[in-house]
Amino acid sequence: MADEPNVSEKVERKLATILSADVVEYSRLMAEDEEQTVKTFGGHKQIFESLVTLHRGRVFNTAGDAILAEFGSAVEAVRCATEIQAALRTRNDQLSPSRQVRLRIGVNLGDVMLQGTDLLGDGVNIAARLQSGADPGGITISGSVYDQVRNKLSLSFKSRGEQKYKNIPQPVRTYSIIESDGLQISAPRSNWIDLGWRGWKWVGAAAVLVLLPISGYWTYSANQRQELVARNGQYAGQVCLGSFGDDPARCYMAKGIIISNGKISAKYPARDPNLNNVFGGDISASGEVNLELNMENLSGVRVSTARLYGTIKGGHLIATGGFPTRSVNIDWHRE
Repeated sequence: MADEPNVSEKVERKLATILSADVVEYSRLMAEDEEQTVKTFGGHKQIFESLVTLHRGRVFNTAGDAILAEFGSAVEAVRCATEIQAALRTRNDQLSPSRQVRLRIGVNLGDVMLQGTDLLGDGVNIAARLQSGADPGGITISGSVYDQVRNKLSLSFKSRGEQKYKNIPQPVRTYSIIESDGLQISAPRSNWIDLGWRGWKWVGAAAVLVLLPISGYWTYSANQRQELVARNGQYAGQVCLGSFGDDPARCYMAKGIIISNGKISAKYPARDPNLNNVFGGDISASGEVNLELNMENLSGVRVSTARLYGTIKGGHLIATGGFPTRSVNIDWHRE
């Protein structure tokens, strides 16, 4: 008697936010200089994976120049995407335009199927289609992601309407994330008043008096932005702990610290395998550093917090502070 056919296992599904990324013109870059492309992309990928981990996501698939990551939160996925593009822009600025390795990123919230550690289904496919339609160095999101993040993040979005993508049955409401570098104020000509030469002379004088401080403000703001961008990059260096009880003073190397537009972020395992070190903080335009080191358990629950204060100058960050029971000093350099 023949064996009865096995009853297929029930497919496991879940709702997830998928971030899909790939390299623009990867084939051309490889054809022109394979070794340099692999080296540059390897550095990009390290930053990419560090930021995904920091935002409580996981990379579940990589193939060639493509990377797929999963997040439990649409907000964290979009935050991660914007920080990735900012960090990689800084790295690319050090290369000639023809050798820059730029990513397109797409983000979608949808239903996915689990296959071991991999994820499959339309939720993943739509993220990949969104990514293929993004601008180089840009981010495109689905309407399902937009609905989750529009009132929670200080970002600007441009609607691209409903887009039809290959092998996706239904059109997808699509948005691009755009950056605003300043204000543009214009007045319609129908509102202008003919004041004559004398009238415009006084208006011109008043405008000069008003615009001088405004010009000074925007120049100052532009300089601030330049200072923040100049510090962007990946950092590494020592974290030194003071003695505590039977535990002597010691130092260890920390790598994968990301500074992006005045924000500091890093996450890596602590000495205790059940804990992680999570860095976060801010840097002012003048270079003052306000930093937190949180020790978290594997569930993300904070166990202890150290606060540190310091400065950054010329790619060198130093800060001091401590936990309630022991001191902490850091000395990091941009790689």
